[in-house]
Amino acid sequence: MDPQLIAQAVALLRAGQLVAFPTETVYGLGANALDPAAVERIFTAKGRPPTSPLIVHVADVAMARSLALVWPPSAEKLAGRFWPGPLTLVVPKRPVICDRITAGLPTVGLRMPRHPVALALLREAGFPIAAPSANPFTRLSPTTAAHVCESLGSSVSLVLDGGPCEVGIESTVVSLSGPQPLLLRPGMVSREQIEDVIGPVLLAAEAPPGAPQESPGQHPRHYSPRTPLTLSNHDALPAQGRGVFLYWSNPAPACPSLPLPKNPSECAARLYGLLHELDQQGWDWIAVEPPPTTPEWHAIRDRLHRAAAPAPLP
Repeated sequence: MDPQLIAQAVALLRAGQLVAFPTETVYGLGANALDPAAVERIFTAKGRPPTSPLIVHVADVAMARSLALVWPPSAEKLAGRFWPGPLTLVVPKRPVICDRITAGLPTVGLRMPRHPVALALLREAGFPIAAPSANPFTRLSPTTAAHVCESLGSSVSLVLDGGPCEVGIESTVVSLSGPQPLLLRPGMVSREQIEDVIGPVLLAAEAPPGAPQESPGQHPRHYSPRTPLTLSNHDALPAQGRGVFLYWSNPAPACPSLPLPKNPSECAARLYGLLHELDQQGWDWIAVEPPPTTPEWHAIRDRLHRAAAPAPLP
């Protein structure tokens, strides 16, 4: 990408403005993480509730250590294995990270992204960038610059176009702030891969009752297209309206049916883009065959179950 465009983005971030940029997972809505007023603009632009924390992106492990009150050996091992990449580490924070970023919790999620544009932006800036996905809260995450422009428009001062996102769904989030690692959000870095590096990891559902939610993406409804989405087999589709069926095994004879990739990594890279396309086509509903229940499909199952959850009452 043109270095002048990166410099322009950094100047906007230094001035407290919002810049959208590509990562390998999804496009992020970035603000200077050390500027509380700029961070507040993220919440306003997204309509994001204060209970949902933001992930802070860093240029390298040294920057992550400078923001962490405690950087445990497990964080060093995981960063060494998976950074740059789609893994967020939740650790105790230093006061330089404002409470607005962390939903008032004493921990912060840190990630070093792999996308060359994101890394160029972070290295040129020299400061951490808070960046949730660049879309309205609970809606479908953007995997192209066009998706950002369609959903946020003039709320963003600049959108850096780095092409379609390679991974396609949000990062894995693991908390290292307690006595045992806890998987807060599944992603394409799997629980099994993490356990190969640091040993047993609990799932969020296995946490003690009342444990704080330290990660974004834990609200019951999330990642939802505008078109109502349901999880259904080909023989149990919605009876009303015109819809389309996405499947892995059996198409539906009664409505248009589109196959999904049978490889989970390929499916993750394609899923949000396909749902964005279908959102533009005027369907009354989108039905998706429930994904396989094997571990490598955990992240995609999570996204689809949340996308299909009922909208909260007004």
